[in-house]
This record gives sequence, structure tokens and C-alpha cells, in this order.
Amino acid sequence: MRKLIKVAASAAFYTVSLMPVFAETSKPTIVLVHGAFADSSSWNEVVSRLENDGYPVVAVANPLRGVKFDGEYVGHVLNGLKTPVVLVGHSYGGSVISEAAADADNVKALVFVAAFAPEPGESAAALSSKEPGSTLAPTLAEPVVLEDGVKDLYIDQSKFPEQFAADVPLADARLLAVTQRPITDAALTEPVRKAGWKNIPSWFVYGDADKNIPPTTLQWMAERANSKGTVAVKGASHVVMISHPDEVTKLIETAAETIN
Repeated sequence: MRKLIKVAASAAFYTVSLMPVFAETSKPTIVLVHGAFADSSSWNEVVSRLENDGYPVVAVANPLRGVKFDGEYVGHVLNGLKTPVVLVGHSYGGSVISEAAADADNVKALVFVAAFAPEPGESAAALSSKEPGSTLAPTLAEPVVLEDGVKDLYIDQSKFPEQFAADVPLADARLLAVTQRPITDAALTEPVRKAGWKNIPSWFVYGDADKNIPPTTLQWMAERANSKGTVAVKGASHVVMISHPDEVTKLIETAAETIN
């Protein structure tokens, strides 16, 4: 695990150092943070739309090692940006942006995309089981046991399309299954320490056919956070940003337009 931390810490340094230089714009930077069992390419359709509309965009490679560690990693990226930021998180990435935003003065808005918005002391695992409806646990493959006993979790490739991306074309969902990135079991059970959404305006979008996080829980978290705008996309899966990029992009831009 120490080797992983050293590598990730080094990666955080280079992520900031090699951040692209954006053309001058009055628009805030959109920072996208993927969740478990995904990678930054899950934002591709949203990125293309945001860039077409003139927004500078950074899609962070979330380490998926633990809430505190991942939050600090994203914090390094945020510290390297000299613009106002709309910070966007998908799924477990919601826990990470909640943690990172609390200490980042340039984050002016948060957008939760089928994402957890935990209170301090809450974990993703606890929230996902708050209400019935999540069918994730039975679809997990045999975990990869790391040297320190922590386990890397994957979704079984054969079960991934139906569980994670049921409204995505099957060929694309199978590619997502093969290229998924693992998350540690410890990350899902680690409580967040901070909740940036308590002080930063937040927006929420999710699919009402989500099988990873119960839609009732997603709606409840939005209401608890006094969401400035909540969109429930009919029939959308957990990867609503892939299957419905227009709706997700529109909400992100709505949040961005509130920043002076």
C-alpha cells in the first residue's frame, strides 16, 4: 500500500504541474471526478459538450484508494487551478468531491451525478444500504487481495452491463466492463470527514433506474443538501452521464452560470 501511496502522490504532483493552459475565458473550469468501476473516459460525451460551449475542463483520474486519500489528490488538482471551479462527482466520486471541496476556496458549485453526498461520519456503503434497491453486492467478482489485506473490487464482467450501464448500447457496456477500474473495499466503508455541500451550492442529477444507488436515496440526499436543482432522468442507469450526456451537461452549465 505504501508503494501505491507514493505513486499516487507523485501522480498528483504531475497532474498539477502538467495541467493544460486554457485559453482566457470568463467561464469557470469544470472539474470532473469519476467514481468506482469507471475511469475518466466515462465523461467523454459530457467533456465534448462542455468544450463546445467554451468551458475549460479537467477530468481527474480518481485513485479510488480511500476517501481521505482521494480527496487530497483531487485537492492537489484544484490547488493548481487559478479559476473558479464547478466540481462534479459521479457515484463514489461524490464522497471525494465533498471531501475535497471543503478546503478549496475556488470551488464555487458542486454537481452530484448519481453520486453520494455524505454527512461527516457517513460512508458510501452505509448510504447505499440505507434504502432497499441496490443490487451491486451480488454482482461483484472475486476480489483482488492486496499485500496489506485491502481488497480491490470489480464488477463481474458478465454482470456489468445490466448492473452498471443497462441503458448503454451492449457493445459499449461490455467495453466499460473490461476497462473498469477497481476500488478498494476500504474506500467504500471509509466515512467522510468533511461535507463541502453544506456550504457550497449543489445540484443533483441521477437516473430513476439506478441499480447501484437506490434512487430514493439519491433523491433524499439531494433534498438534505438543499439542492439548487435536481433532475431525475427517467429510465437512466447509474452511468447517466454516458447515456444522457445532454441532461447532465445542461445541469453542470446551469451551476456554472450562477458563478459571478
